[in-house]
This record gives sequence, C-alpha cells and structure tokens, in this order.
Amino acid sequence: MADTLTIPIDQVQIGLYIHLDLKWFQHPFAFSHFKVKTEDQLRTLRGLGIDTVRVDPALSDVPVPSAAPDQPPPPPAPAMSAEARAESPVMAAKRQMMERIREQRENAARIEQAFVDTARAIRDIDRNLFSQPAETVRVAGKLIGQITESILSAPELAINLMGDKLGGEEVYVHSLNVTMLSMMIARDIKLPHELANVLGMGALLHDVGMKNIPDKVLNKLDAYNHAEQAFVETHCHGGFEIGQKLGLAAPALAIIRDHHEMFDGTGYPRHLQGEATGVLARIVSIANHYDELCNPRNPAESLTPHEALSLMFAKMRSRFDPKLLQVFIRCLGVYPPGTIVQLANGVVGMVVNVNTAKPTRPQVMIYEASVPREEAIVVDLEQQPDLNIVKSIRPSQVPKDIYNYLSPRKRVSYYFDARDPGRRSQS
Repeated sequence: MADTLTIPIDQVQIGLYIHLDLKWFQHPFAFSHFKVKTEDQLRTLRGLGIDTVRVDPALSDVPVPSAAPDQPPPPPAPAMSAEARAESPVMAAKRQMMERIREQRENAARIEQAFVDTARAIRDIDRNLFSQPAETVRVAGKLIGQITESILSAPELAINLMGDKLGGEEVYVHSLNVTMLSMMIARDIKLPHELANVLGMGALLHDVGMKNIPDKVLNKLDAYNHAEQAFVETHCHGGFEIGQKLGLAAPALAIIRDHHEMFDGTGYPRHLQGEATGVLARIVSIANHYDELCNPRNPAESLTPHEALSLMFAKMRSRFDPKLLQVFIRCLGVYPPGTIVQLANGVVGMVVNVNTAKPTRPQVMIYEASVPREEAIVVDLEQQPDLNIVKSIRPSQVPKDIYNYLSPRKRVSYYFDARDPGRRSQS
C-alpha cells in the first residue's frame, strides 16, 4: 500500500498505527490494523514470529522510526512457536471472540427466520381480513399478544437489522416495522400490557384504509399531485370505518384515524394539535414517519437510519410529541441498525444490532478484506470500551468493494430479540 511504510517489528512503539499482514485468525487482536496503545500489545506483537510490520504515518501519533545507518538494529524478541501461540492467553481470548461471532451469526439467522415468519403471518391477516373478519381479528390479536408479551417482559431488548430474504412479503413489512418500533416506545415508557396490546393492533392495521386506494396510485414513484394526495389521505377515515366493521377497540380505531396527525397541527385528516391526538396515535405517528423516511415509495429517495433520525430531530421536531421523540431516538441510538460507520481506529463497518439499554454501544459488522463476508467480524462495542463510533457514512461515499461487503439492505427492517442479560454475549 502506497500510504504505509514497512519497519522491523522491534521498532514498533506505542502510538504507531500498524497493519498486520496475517489472516485474522492468525493473531490475537480484534482487528488486523490498529493503533498500538499498550506495552502488552507490544509484547504480543513481538511474539508473533513476524519480522516486519506495515505502519501508516498519517494515522500514527508518533513519527515512524528508522534504524540509524551506522548501528545494527537490536535483535528481535524471541518468537513464540505456533504451538505456544495457540495456547497463549491472548489467542485463547481470540478463540473466545471467534466463538461469540459464530453464536452471533447463528442467533441472527434465528431472528431473521422469526422476522420472515411474522411478515408471512401479517400477509395472511391482510389477505383474510374481509373474507374471514372475526377469525382474522382473533389471529391478529393473538399475534399482537405474543409480540407484546415478548417485548414488554424481556429483561433486555435488542434491535436487529434484517436482510432482504422475504420472498414477496416486503409489502407487509411496513406494518411490521411500525408495530415493532411502536412497541419499543411502549416498553420504554412502561405502557401497561392492556394498552400495549391495543397499540399493537392499531399499529398493525394503521394502513388498512389503503385497501380503498388503487395500486396505480399507491405504487406511483413520482410525487402525488394535489388530487392524488387528497385521495390517499382518505385512507385514515376509510380505515376507521373498516375498523369499526371489524369491531376493533376505540383506541385502536383512533390510531387508524389519527396516525398522520402531527403535534404542530400540520397533519391530517383533522389537523389536530398537541395532545388533542391520543398518546397511542402519537407513538404510531413517529414510528410510521421514520419507516417512511427509510423506506419511501421511491427507493431513490430513501434516507439512511442515521439521516432519518437526524432529520426528524433537527428539522421536524415540532411535528412530533417531543418526549416520545426523545424516547424513540434514545432507544434506536444515534447510529441505528443499518448505519454505515467509521470507528475510532479507522475501521469501517455497519451497525447490525443495538441493545436498547445501551444504545451507544452497538454491535458492528466490520469490513475486513482478509475475512470472507460470510464469516464477517462482528464487534460488540460493549466489550470494547476503548473503541467508539466517530461518524456515520453515506453508502454512496463508501468504496464499492466495502459497500458490497457490508451489503446495506434495500429496505431498513428491524426485528426485536427479547432476551436475558446473560445471553448478551451470544447475540
């Protein structure tokens, strides 16, 4: 690499930013390039059995040393044998890290399957709503009850970024996203189970009135004209009437009617202000707007999760209940799942998991060219206290090879893993 210099291993010192030309599993460090910060790291480096190391002067805190021409370099530290390295405490820690990543991968596959299964259940609810209304409402209530119990009762809640392997269920993911994000807020504000169940039902069916809108309007990528916008806005009252026929509870009906109302009165259909809109509808309004920013009708207009949250907080704050918006941002974290980030050590990755109890310490999938994508490193920042995120990066600003490796999703979809604190290291 043109921007690195190669120096003998014995000249490495604290403050240098080094690149190890070893496979990720051949050394004990979490990354193959990092800034040397401790004497322990120096001792470990000198025991790896390598003669030289590459150094990046631009990222180093100290000048890159050079051996004096009239003096021979000091003898290298004795290298550990392969067997000794394999049994060393630092390599044992690396093996534990690799095992955690394997468990994370298995857990992600389990959660993704649950996500797909739930999306399919919502598809069936949508398809059967008019032909078997009573039974379908019962099935929907049971599904919401299971989600409510899982999310509200869990000691910890993790938000996981989902893939795009839905197999045709994408159209139902908006309702699922809005439901899960609304439940996340409900959990944080300690909403009683009974109210949370009603919230879930209203969130799940918030767009039921869209059944009255022709597909040619719903699927239009260009901006709606005045007449089309007015037509689309009828879905709130239309959904309210459908909900009445289905026998939904009054608070769920209010969500369906009022989920486009805004705190500053700029929403529709009744231009309600402040707390004139019920708290449940105010919750769904936030979740619904966030998902529409991340997953708009026209994919070219989609915002990254970080951009969507920033826009809602910086420029749209007056449109939402301020306390509920703060809760929403706190739970998702400054860098929600799906955000491409740069870490303090210069490494680029994508946030794949946020623990709502510790949203500033997410799990990040790391770009590491020497590691196959299907075995990608996932670093849990909760276990790396000296490492933090320094900025988010737009996908368009990421080199193509890194973009393809991290594979940001076409849709930003979340699913929640309700778990015990003891399982933190496994997911």
